[in-house]
Amino acid sequence: MDNILIIEDEEKVSEVLKAYLVKEGYNVYCTTKGFEGIEIFKRMNIKLIILDLMLPDISGEEVCKIIRQISEVHIFMLTAKAGLDERIEGLNIGADEYLIKPFSPRELTARVNALFRRISADNTSSNLIFDDGKLSIDYDKRVVKVRGYEVAFTPSEFDILYTLVVNKGKVLSREQLIDKIFGVDFDGYDRTVDVHVKNIRKKIEEDTKNPKYIVTVMKVGYKFGGDN
Repeated sequence: MDNILIIEDEEKVSEVLKAYLVKEGYNVYCTTKGFEGIEIFKRMNIKLIILDLMLPDISGEEVCKIIRQISEVHIFMLTAKAGLDERIEGLNIGADEYLIKPFSPRELTARVNALFRRISADNTSSNLIFDDGKLSIDYDKRVVKVRGYEVAFTPSEFDILYTLVVNKGKVLSREQLIDKIFGVDFDGYDRTVDVHVKNIRKKIEEDTKNPKYIVTVMKVGYKFGGDN
């Protein structure tokens, strides 16, 4: 049974979400405070954090930053902040998905189910190496190394990179990447992919202005261009 942690200051919201998720077979922990959520995360084997940004003791953004220093766990952010800048900031600090309040508990549950289907999906290609070892991707361990050094990736960043790699040479549209990685239930926006790609490039490219690995195909999408 997979463990989910809800950090949400509105107890009624947490109770509704917990009821839906428990019905789906998940084990759910809840707290209204950020620091307590961090402590629960450190003690338990949490696979997903559902994180509200407006907390009484510490902002959700700060919680996300602290968690990202020690883990690549999946993080869904919940917030009433609907502006594009806020969404991009959330993705930049390590969120995997960004849900705007009010939202449907059924929608969130569908996204959670889609996430765990992706996590458990069987994938036979394990270790991929490019450019004489300058870039290596180990699917089983979910580890990316650049020139021999491990680079921290969020789960969504890893999934986007790996999806492009296993479709090497094929141009994937933003919509195709969203369907493959976030699932058909995802109702976010195309910029989600662009923000993740920008962050990936910072981690693996020598020259982000002239990327070698993740190549933009104008008005279409992205493709992987590394050499085996």
